[in-house]
Amino acid sequence: MAYDITIFLIWGWVLGRMSETLQSGNGFDYPLTGGEETEEGFGHEDAGIVFQPKYPASLPVLEFPKPLVGLVRRKRDWVIPPVSFPENHRGPFPHYMVQIRSHNDKEVKILYNITGSGADQPPVGLFTVDRNSGILNVTQPLDRERQDRYVLLAHAVAVGAGLAEEPMEIIVKVIDMNDNKPVFTLVTFKGLVPEASVPGFKFMQVTATDADEPGSANSDVRYTIINQEPELPSPNMFVMNPVTGVIQVNAAGLDRENIPKYTLEIQAADLEGNGLTSFGKSIITVADINDIAPEFEKSSNTVSVPENKVNALVVKMPVSDGDEPHSSNWATKYRIVDGDPGGMFTVSTGPSRLEGIITTAKPLDFEKDNHYTLLVTVENEVPFATPLPSSTATVQVNVEDRNDVPVFDPGEKVFSVSEHLPVDSDLVLYTAIDPDIMAHKLKYRMDRDPAKWLDINNETGMIKTKHSLDRESPFVKDGKYKVLILAIEDEIPATGTGTILIELEDVNDNAPTIDDTPLKLCNQDPRIVRLAVTDRDGPGFAEPFSVELLEGSNMYCTAQMDKTGTVVELTFKAMREQRNFYINLRVTDAGSLNQDHVIHVTMNEDSCMTWGDFCVIS
Repeated sequence: MAYDITIFLIWGWVLGRMSETLQSGNGFDYPLTGGEETEEGFGHEDAGIVFQPKYPASLPVLEFPKPLVGLVRRKRDWVIPPVSFPENHRGPFPHYMVQIRSHNDKEVKILYNITGSGADQPPVGLFTVDRNSGILNVTQPLDRERQDRYVLLAHAVAVGAGLAEEPMEIIVKVIDMNDNKPVFTLVTFKGLVPEASVPGFKFMQVTATDADEPGSANSDVRYTIINQEPELPSPNMFVMNPVTGVIQVNAAGLDRENIPKYTLEIQAADLEGNGLTSFGKSIITVADINDIAPEFEKSSNTVSVPENKVNALVVKMPVSDGDEPHSSNWATKYRIVDGDPGGMFTVSTGPSRLEGIITTAKPLDFEKDNHYTLLVTVENEVPFATPLPSSTATVQVNVEDRNDVPVFDPGEKVFSVSEHLPVDSDLVLYTAIDPDIMAHKLKYRMDRDPAKWLDINNETGMIKTKHSLDRESPFVKDGKYKVLILAIEDEIPATGTGTILIELEDVNDNAPTIDDTPLKLCNQDPRIVRLAVTDRDGPGFAEPFSVELLEGSNMYCTAQMDKTGTVVELTFKAMREQRNFYINLRVTDAGSLNQDHVIHVTMNEDSCMTWGDFCVIS
């Protein structure tokens, strides 16, 4: 059955001279054959060395399996055991490992050689065999981390008989000797732990590798914290899992504002913590949490602000916060929680992020309210990590009186009048008031009257017409005429502006028109002439239009409106002779206002050269 052949060597064991005979009470010798030099094979017959060492009698022996006879099956448990040899052996070399033997070596002379990795294949010459004795040697130290096993084939040939044993597989297993110390995967490990973390909170892990045989004690690493700097508020603020390398909080009291950083000296040791060691470093940064509330530097402020100004600066309110600068735990925001029901003020965060700035959101009015008491609170951009009281401050705002400009009521007055309102008619009374407590006398004047149609009484504010109104004027937009009026204080210069918007009611005062340019037609095939109708009046006094021929014009053509009611269609009759004549027609709008038109027509053959299918004159 299978078993291991392990060569236990004592480091520093000095071998005697290679030519001497190693003897013991129960041992045996391997002398030079016949007093002659014996070659030692290096994987093929003609390779060798010129000396032959002596070997201990306890040297393990590997025998070639006996050949099978007939149909006898070889036992399934016949397995050549591996040859184990420690890595980094100090020699001297070549150093014996095992002896291979043929069961026929007593009857005939047997020659041995080996092939495979480490013999005749790279790394060539690492293993050799004495051709005569079958002693297997290693020629230099082995390195398990480079290669942990070698597979050799041993061959035995009977000299003169020409018979050879079936090759025997030999596995050389390199024994790990714990020649590698653990290596941390990072020079410096960095971790982040929130301040005020409770004991047991896990936040980082360190790792080390060991190149020795996996799963063995030689590669079994254990971790330890050697030193903590600073040792405050406790020398054991952290603890490390010796197996996993996970670091966790061990004691309460982490406070970024007092100690923002810790440095741990850590150790990794193999052989379950009792072998080779390596040292590393872990830098732990204590992360800020929002555990300090911002505070106003002044709890009470008194300021004066002029009335009638929007976005006027009221006050700047600096605060302080002990959390990490420029973080969300440190940056602030503000609210006005009392004293401003009308939304007259607004508060914002200043550029430094540690300052509240109050400005006016609406114009303050001294005559309505000349004093405000504001209550302002400050918080951080993110919620507090633990319940904390919010800092508050009061702002006493005194409104300063200013000379208010006159105010029209309403600021824009809209009314309707007919565009045929007679000249010198009263149009509207439009006045302003002085909001100051001590009211001043006001005068009025026209500021913008683009068509110069109106006049205003500078004492009363009565507006009258001085020229006829016209809804179809280019100064009227969408039927509306806009005028600006000024109210001026008599004593202290202050001017208010008001707007009147006059909606002009349309009157059918514009008759429809067509283009009465003379026509030149082909007398043989005059076709249809289309004339567009225009009317400056608005809806109800323009289209649809109607048309009729006057004074015998129907002997030359017929007239009708198209489907849109906006184009006159004249269909002329063909004539053999050339003629000049006039067409009289009347066009009437939807409000029954009409206008007569006379069109001169020339019919001749000259016009037939350029006459198209029809024409429209507009």
